[in-house]
Amino acid sequence: MHRFFCFTLILFLSACSDLGYYWNMTRGHLALMNQRVDIDVMLEQPDLDADLRQRLLLVQQIRKYSVDRLALPESDSYNNYVQLDRPYVLQNLFAASEFSTQLHRWCYPIVGCASYRGYYDEERLNEYVEHLSAQGFDTHIGYVPAYSTLGWFDDPVLSSFIDWPDYRLAGLLFHELTHQRVYIDDDTQFNESLAVAVQLAGTELWLKSVHKDTQMGEFKRWIEYRRKVVALIGQTREKLSQLYVTEADDATKREKKQAIFATSREAHSVIAENLGYKDGFKNWFAGELNNAKIGSVSAYNTHAAAFLAMIEALEYDFSAFFDMAQEIGAMDRTARGYCLASWEDGRAIDDQRCPKVVPP
Repeated sequence: MHRFFCFTLILFLSACSDLGYYWNMTRGHLALMNQRVDIDVMLEQPDLDADLRQRLLLVQQIRKYSVDRLALPESDSYNNYVQLDRPYVLQNLFAASEFSTQLHRWCYPIVGCASYRGYYDEERLNEYVEHLSAQGFDTHIGYVPAYSTLGWFDDPVLSSFIDWPDYRLAGLLFHELTHQRVYIDDDTQFNESLAVAVQLAGTELWLKSVHKDTQMGEFKRWIEYRRKVVALIGQTREKLSQLYVTEADDATKREKKQAIFATSREAHSVIAENLGYKDGFKNWFAGELNNAKIGSVSAYNTHAAAFLAMIEALEYDFSAFFDMAQEIGAMDRTARGYCLASWEDGRAIDDQRCPKVVPP
């Protein structure tokens, strides 16, 4: 009944919109849901692959921790498993105008607007990319290992991420479950930054709780690398924004745009070499850089520092933190932005525009 309700509602609300897109997304998602196998049932099978058994047991441990310590939903998500036939579940499309760092937004039934558009069908995705490119948009395709249905469905564990290092597996589950806990319509930056903050803070707490010292070292190194790369991408985005508001002609802007990207690539090489990080964003920087690609990272990290500051101020009381995040999310967009900026600048404790901090 739950599936039928969601499916019918989506079709009804999108009847005057891109029905073909919604039909393909609905079909792809339902096909995924129909492949789910209960993890408890799998664990009872004596011939289950030993490595997969250990990973599924770890998922159950992480899931319990997410409820007991991080105040994340005690739903039926991640109690099932799906073996995919590819290393990702779907692809997300990001787009931005040639001379703008602002991501294009698409609006959907039920969940509101977002700065990305998901696809199960690669052929349909490529057709739409060609359509946007013909209109002068920069485009970027991201490969998605997991996504949240915001509690509408019981999201499964997927083969696309089951073999990730423990700290990345835990972080992903914390991230996606956060979307079930707090989700603000029409604000991708708020939602993704919130989830990133819980992912980072939650992973560190979990690693400490299970005494994974080696993994903690890897996690700390990844955090430092990630922090510097995200800052670099933010600086690149700011340089582009400053360029686009100048009175230079289009040809000059295009030339300087590529020069900014070249500088960014060189800076990343220095960061990776200094930290001895061989993978990470290496392929990301090696490929084409454009406004959409830069924006795809910014969308996930714009306010992460603000939310991390809230978590620390509330002494890692995640229930109180989610209440505060929900309260900020209920503000109008302008007030919400002011409050988050106050947290980023360290002024929020005395800022009357923000909810009062009451540590436990």
